[in-house]
Amino acid sequence: MSVTTVSLVMNDVESRISEETRRRVREAARAVGYAPSSVARGLRTQQTRTVGLISDQIATTPFAGDMLAGAQDAARENGHLVFLIDTGGDSTIEADAIRALTAQQVDALIYACMWHQVVPAPSGLPAGAVFLDCRPEGGGFRSVVPDDRAGGVAAVRELVAAGHRRIAYIDTDDNPIASTLRHEGYLEVLSEAGIPADPALHVHGETTARGGRAAYERLLDLPEEQRPTAVFCFNDRMAVGVYIAAHRRGLDIPRDLSIVGFDDQALIAAEQDPPLTTIALPHYDMGRWAMEVALGVRAEGDEDATHLMECPVIRRDSVGPPPAQVAKPNRRRASLTERLPEAVADQ
Repeated sequence: MSVTTVSLVMNDVESRISEETRRRVREAARAVGYAPSSVARGLRTQQTRTVGLISDQIATTPFAGDMLAGAQDAARENGHLVFLIDTGGDSTIEADAIRALTAQQVDALIYACMWHQVVPAPSGLPAGAVFLDCRPEGGGFRSVVPDDRAGGVAAVRELVAAGHRRIAYIDTDDNPIASTLRHEGYLEVLSEAGIPADPALHVHGETTARGGRAAYERLLDLPEEQRPTAVFCFNDRMAVGVYIAAHRRGLDIPRDLSIVGFDDQALIAAEQDPPLTTIALPHYDMGRWAMEVALGVRAEGDEDATHLMECPVIRRDSVGPPPAQVAKPNRRRASLTERLPEAVADQ
């Protein structure tokens, strides 16, 4: 058969070719293991059906892998394959990756970071590239980051709604963008609830369980009337340290202390005793958003607009009313119990 006939059949182009001929062409293709050349097709259509995704260290850590899952799902649904290059933060590897992907003529390119930060746009990054979990200095590209400030607001509102007024914020020493934004959210809720912000309740530590434990132990050293009844932690790992310190002091969660974390980190937040209420980082949704914008299937405003992705509350069992509110019903029950023998005697 002619090349034209085979091409029309293999590309499912409408034509007058009979079903019998189409069947024979497809059977022959299967027999010889034929597949269309994506390179040749790309030369004709000016599309390679591929997307480049360059990240600093997302692929080699367990914290932000959902971003890749979201991006890959969106790419697959739109008929694209993702080329992932994890640079380990090496600028030389990054520059080589951008050159290689550009030479490969990928249809789109996503530049991703493991956590929310502002970064200089790398040299050679093509127009239309999308920044994922980071923002470019000076704009010029679309980007998506978590709404850390609104996440801090949501976390502290959970504690205020439960009746707490002595609320601590255990912050990180590293001072990333997210730290400032979450602290701003914390202060906003205290203000709207008419709760004075106490600087003694804003403590810092390493961004680890050890750091969270040490920070909460400093809060426990405050005079009893100043100690917090609730703690908002910068992340779930620091919240784990608060759990350890609280349990070592014989405190029950949430009867004596309520805790809210941030990240909803897999194998950490839901595995605590009791499971940790936390704010989820929307990694999967950010990955999908970035890929859909890069491929043009999602229309998003200005070329240098930053999209703030909502961080939802994940409610579990680490938040309850403050101890004073728990104690009042307990005292009433105790009083009734004490009077019960007298009531029985009177009968």
